[in-house]
Amino acid sequence: MMNLKKVFLSCAALTAAFFLLVSTASAAEMVSIKGNNVNMRSGPGQEHEILWRIGHGFPLRVIKKTKGWLRVKDFEGSEGWVSTTVVSREPHAVVRANKGTDQNINVRSRPDIKSDVVATAIYGVVFRVLDRKGDWVRVQHENGVKGWVRQDLLWGL
Repeated sequence: MMNLKKVFLSCAALTAAFFLLVSTASAAEMVSIKGNNVNMRSGPGQEHEILWRIGHGFPLRVIKKTKGWLRVKDFEGSEGWVSTTVVSREPHAVVRANKGTDQNINVRSRPDIKSDVVATAIYGVVFRVLDRKGDWVRVQHENGVKGWVRQDLLWGL
């Protein structure tokens, strides 16, 4: 009977460890770019090649940290390195809906599909995240427009 109890406790401990690992992995660390024309590099250091430049607020998922540098992934799956000095914890999101089309998403006056449309946005537009309510996100564009967008249309949350 004692061995059965040990096996049960071992299984319970392994199960708990598994769920802790899964929940930690799903709570990925997000950062956003502060400043404009920030260099995304091929490695952790200024001596590495510049892959492209990123604009203010662009959200990134942190994959790895090393000596003042972050390996990050963007909403299209591209990866690179940015200095910790050029990122912020201020939440931002980018429109991920309608890739490859000219279709817009609606930014609404309230978190309701029937509320008035105050603006529209295309794939790749960046917003600052102000609030969340259920499946909706209150956002603000750099031009000052504020409104609500369905969460499933955005990346970076």
